[in-house]
Amino acid sequence: MLPNVPRSAWRALFAAQIGWMLDAMDFLLFTFAVLPIQKEFALSSATMGLLSSVALIAGAFGGIAFGRLADRIGRVRAMTLSILVYSGATAGLASSGALWQLLMWRALVGVGMGGEWSCGSVLVAETWPAEHRAKAMGVMQSGWAIGGLFAAALSALLLERAGWRVLFLFGALPAVAAFVIRRKVEEPPLWRERERTPSRWSEMIDPEFRRRTIIATLLASSVLVALWGVITWLPAFLATPADKGGAGLTLTKSASWLIVVQLGAFFGYISFGWIADRIGRRPAFTIFMIAATIVVPLFAFGARTTLTLLLIGPLVGYFAYGYFSVFGVMLAELFPTRIRASAQGFCYNAGRLASAAAPYAIGAAAKGHGLGTAIAFDALFFAVGAVLIWLLPETKGARL
Repeated sequence: MLPNVPRSAWRALFAAQIGWMLDAMDFLLFTFAVLPIQKEFALSSATMGLLSSVALIAGAFGGIAFGRLADRIGRVRAMTLSILVYSGATAGLASSGALWQLLMWRALVGVGMGGEWSCGSVLVAETWPAEHRAKAMGVMQSGWAIGGLFAAALSALLLERAGWRVLFLFGALPAVAAFVIRRKVEEPPLWRERERTPSRWSEMIDPEFRRRTIIATLLASSVLVALWGVITWLPAFLATPADKGGAGLTLTKSASWLIVVQLGAFFGYISFGWIADRIGRRPAFTIFMIAATIVVPLFAFGARTTLTLLLIGPLVGYFAYGYFSVFGVMLAELFPTRIRASAQGFCYNAGRLASAAAPYAIGAAAKGHGLGTAIAFDALFFAVGAVLIWLLPETKGARL
């Protein structure tokens, strides 16, 4: 146990981690089911990319809306509601019989996903002391890797045996966690004791906060374009035949290798928090961005043998995912309590809205250049993030 951390902070952390873990599981189940859904509905790669883009667009609006809701009704209440939304919508995907139904349910999954992060990350930031805040955010963020492992394992177990519809029915399980969280976790004292004067959502673009809002949004946009382009198409890339620009693995094998990637991500999330608390948010983030720019193309062009997958896969997970907790901790440290969730939800999710173009663009580019080339080019946006982070103030040790 870390010193000076109350039990209420640990409960808040594990609640947010579980919510994010189950969020990841539900959201990523779709990436494993891309090829069978595409085959059943006779959809193009561009259309499948559109389905992922729709979820990201909806996630952006969901994150912004739930961020504002968290400032008004509380972090725990809003997070609970977001979990109910994404779990019900994931199960609803199993009933889809037409493209419009896939779009509708996928959009609702996105709304819940965006909302959970906006609420959960602020909950953790406001309950943990400054010297351990990035560590806690790394633990919360590691829930995404654990959820990815569950999604990969379920896909390997069920996809070829029972089909994608049965796979999505398991998405209803997170609803149980929502009721437990609501009963066991308290709202952070920082929110309960806030000034009761009305806050404006638009306050984040007042002169006092405008510059950091704009730069933080551009930073999130660049990194999320890179991340979601990779996440959405990596399973399909691994399963696509080598003569079409893929790795040529079966669906089951691709799910197994995604487990390797998520294991790397888990250790990336955890270690990034310790590094950021030690050397600062900006240098830690820069290290991860430069490394991600290098390892993703190596994976895209070199993932042809078991050895290269084993060596490079964990590095992709570690560097392309591990920095993610910087958004939860640094954005929280840039804004005051009265607009913290609103501003954090806006900056991050406006970035997610911009990133919605990535899955569609990669799906379209893959037609002429192959998935490997498209994924490698997408990784250049990590390098953009390495530059933008230095336009924001260093917030290590900031007191909320």
